[in-house]
Amino acid sequence: MSGRAGSAESFAFTADNLKAAKAVVAKYPEGRQQSAVMPLLDLAQRQLGWTSPAVIEYVADFLDLPAIRVWEVVSFYTMYYREPVGRYRLHVCTTTPCWLRGSDDVVRVCKEKTGLDFGETDEKGLFTLLEVECLGACVNAPILQVNDDYYEDLDADRTAALLDALAEGRQPSHGTLAERLNSAPEGGKTTLLEADARC
Repeated sequence: MSGRAGSAESFAFTADNLKAAKAVVAKYPEGRQQSAVMPLLDLAQRQLGWTSPAVIEYVADFLDLPAIRVWEVVSFYTMYYREPVGRYRLHVCTTTPCWLRGSDDVVRVCKEKTGLDFGETDEKGLFTLLEVECLGACVNAPILQVNDDYYEDLDADRTAALLDALAEGRQPSHGTLAERLNSAPEGGKTTLLEADARC
């Protein structure tokens, strides 16, 4: 993917993205190329930053689909943005596992630090705050997805430090922010402590 090209009024893939789009479509059997709608929307959104009406029309033409069919996809899935978004999209999970482990604190700090409510983007175009359903990493809850990266095991202080770093143009390493290896138990092993333990 190379650079952003297009606007809310017009859109076309860059040369690199056109080549990538053709490669995506070629993966589908003859007569099934319309199934490429989701990856092409993703490619277009990464180029422009959101799925504008011009993107929807372009992808529809590219796949010989009625525009309403593409709009149905865009309006159903939350990963497609129907308005311009910030450089950092903050997806806060608030479903039960994250809530039980403190997502209320993550939400509070995100709102305080950014001055945003869910669905809003700041005037500088830096942050967009979004509430999402389960992100599928419940073992390391609570989770904050920033663009494509997961930040896990958050609390108020870790969330504040992460947002401060992003505001300064630094993007910390993603994954768990707790003292644990991946999804291993916090505090170390609690079972099979002996070297010759048998299951």
